[in-house]
Amino acid sequence: MEEKHCTSCKKKVANDTGNVEFTCPKCGKFEIVRCSGCRSNAVKYKCPSCGFEGPN
Repeated sequence: MEEKHCTSCKKKVANDTGNVEFTCPKCGKFEIVRCSGCRSNAVKYKCPSCGFEGPN
């Protein structure tokens, strides 16, 4: 089983409560993983497939 890492900060999210995983809202081809810290601080992420940036 592959370990998942936050798309923004690259931190392992295995034991992080409050993390979230979702497919890119623009292309739907890449799974975005966000740790609780990056979510609460609204740290930007970028889809490597299409270049979509979020949040906001």
